[in-house]
Amino acid sequence: MSNSAPLEFPEIILPSEALADDAYEVLCRALGDYLDEEQLTSIHHAYLFGAKAHQGQMRKSGDPYITHPLAVATILAEMRMDADSIVAAILHDVIEDTPTGKGEIAELFGDDVAQLVDGVSKLTQIEFESKVEAQAENFRKMLLAMVQDIRVIIIKLADRLHNMRTLGAMRSDKRRRIASETLDIYAPIANRLGMNGMRTELQELGFSEYFPMRHRVIAESVRKARGNRKEIVSKVQDAIEDCLQADGLDGAVDGREKLLYSIYMKMQNKQLSFSEVFDVYAFRITVDSVDSCYRVLGAVHNLYKPLPGKFKDYIAIPKANGYQSLHTILFGPYGVPIEVQIRTRDMDRLAEAGVAAHWLYKQGDEEGTFAEGRSHRRVREWMLSLLEMQKSSGDSLEFLENVKIDLFPEEVYVFTPKGTIMELPRGSTAVDFAYAVHTDVGNRCVAAKIDRRLGPLSTQLMNGQTVRIITAPAAQPNPTWLNFVVTGKARTNIRYYLKHLQRDESIELGRRMLEQALKGYSLSLNELSPGYMQVIIDEFRCDNLEGVFEDIGLGNRPAPLVARRIAEAPIFKGDAQTRSQTLKHAFSRYMPAWLGGNKMRPLAISGTEGMVVTFARCCHPIPGDSIQGFVTAGRGIVVHTESCKNVADFRNSPEKWVDVRWEAHTEGEFPVDIRVDVLNRRGVLATIASAIAEMDANINNVSIDGRDGKYSALTFSISVQGRVHLARVMRHVKAIEMVSRIMRIKG
Repeated sequence: MSNSAPLEFPEIILPSEALADDAYEVLCRALGDYLDEEQLTSIHHAYLFGAKAHQGQMRKSGDPYITHPLAVATILAEMRMDADSIVAAILHDVIEDTPTGKGEIAELFGDDVAQLVDGVSKLTQIEFESKVEAQAENFRKMLLAMVQDIRVIIIKLADRLHNMRTLGAMRSDKRRRIASETLDIYAPIANRLGMNGMRTELQELGFSEYFPMRHRVIAESVRKARGNRKEIVSKVQDAIEDCLQADGLDGAVDGREKLLYSIYMKMQNKQLSFSEVFDVYAFRITVDSVDSCYRVLGAVHNLYKPLPGKFKDYIAIPKANGYQSLHTILFGPYGVPIEVQIRTRDMDRLAEAGVAAHWLYKQGDEEGTFAEGRSHRRVREWMLSLLEMQKSSGDSLEFLENVKIDLFPEEVYVFTPKGTIMELPRGSTAVDFAYAVHTDVGNRCVAAKIDRRLGPLSTQLMNGQTVRIITAPAAQPNPTWLNFVVTGKARTNIRYYLKHLQRDESIELGRRMLEQALKGYSLSLNELSPGYMQVIIDEFRCDNLEGVFEDIGLGNRPAPLVARRIAEAPIFKGDAQTRSQTLKHAFSRYMPAWLGGNKMRPLAISGTEGMVVTFARCCHPIPGDSIQGFVTAGRGIVVHTESCKNVADFRNSPEKWVDVRWEAHTEGEFPVDIRVDVLNRRGVLATIASAIAEMDANINNVSIDGRDGKYSALTFSISVQGRVHLARVMRHVKAIEMVSRIMRIKG
């Protein structure tokens, strides 16, 4: 136990119907002799305490509720987990389902046990808007507790495993929901922790409940096929054992047929029929050393011909969860492909129990193997990445989504320029790699060199590639990256950066808009005292002045309304006469503009405001155009040309109008569409595209509309610096002999 002094337990006497002695006896047999007498005493008192707490509660199956915690504890005992984990498993539902508090558990069984039980318990005291939100928040709570103590998730996995084993008593809709959650979240977590035995059982149980018809069809197909080839497993196993003996190699050979869920997933992912995937049998060879693994590999390759390109060395490059083994696929008897896995006994134990295999060593005086230590470190690194992910996630639903993305089943291994191996989910891009290196590298990346060749940031990475990320100090994440990144870390950090970038831009734009509106009252923000501004903050129910600016910049609160409230506030700076004159001046100068009359001094737009100032796609305004701004809730200002037909839609909402103008020296490139009517001649498209490029205008897109046999209409989407630049481009294109007409498209 975690406490140095022996714990004293009160005597608990219960009626026989409150106990579950048969289930407790099964637990005691599983505990065996690997715990000392004091620890066994603590577990016994936990059993009595849990039985009393759950007295009168029954499971859907009709069994006393205490049978479930005892079964969960038995699963952990079979994994040889420590005493605190066993006690916490017996008590894991008492906080959630009984009046027992965390403090009482801590007093009786120690702080470690109390923390474990609290980590597994759901948030029952908080009201959520939906079951989905409650599920997501409970999941976040559990994973954050796991970061502090990984035993939380091991207990939860054992809890889920027993629930899946006894799911038959539930309603069919609830069974499907729990099975879906198991396949989507808990089985992948078990895989990520390297707990292969638990993963496969969760997958098989989840598959049979979520897809019962598909499960039955594949099971029947397996049964029929087994009748045709039932001798294959024993024949191959005998052949491998004879081969090893002839070469003087000592190894245990275990043969089996593929699991139903594994067959189903191969059929799904590779679009295969049952007959194409079923004839893959798996054989596991366990030996005493790494050297023997490679010697056995050579022996089986001499016995059966290997399939080219199907060898994987997970010993030299372990999987992300610490899994190590040699995998090869061979042509077996009758031309049947067979998979052979070769590993040491320590690797095999780690593959089955994963991070749990390390736990007993962590509690005792012995040290685990190097592989176990590395596995535990990898899990810790993953848990720390979850912690970083949750800090950057907006809410629990977003966090849950990102964790699901991060629970990848397969990896791709790439190298940094210095030769460090990076493990990423299959399908990862250069941007995913950049964020895996460091968040700042991801935020500042502009290009990637893949095997010394420049490639797009969206390039999907392949095994063995060397990736170098090129960064720039002024670069920032692009929202389009969210369309192709696959790792939770990349997705979370991109969203986090853009969210805060938009907030900063909204604050700056809102400040400028309010300052502009205050000029109508001959006021300035610099003239207002902190106490005065606090009144305004309180009136608009914001946390600070930046909150007021952000609301204005995002279009959630009109700047004229805020300016008017400021001007009319009782503690306005100056005497009553000054205030009266100012208001009179303001209403004569400013209010007509708000109501659609005379114009105020417009707000200057430079095109660098970011996401809070957007340019309408219907008319594509560019510097030099007469423009009008409209405030849209949540988006800030949308800029249209004054001649845009959509401007008419805002005539009945003058409070949304914002007078805007271009800055005198606007820099940057702006999209615009032009239409070119041309004669149908060979090479005309290339000629016009070349002419546009000669005028330093970038072509973003082109479409062709064949009007008749003689003429065609080409529509180019190009980027220009303004009206003057556009005019130069159009004059240059108009001079081409094959061009009959050119015009700008404004809608």
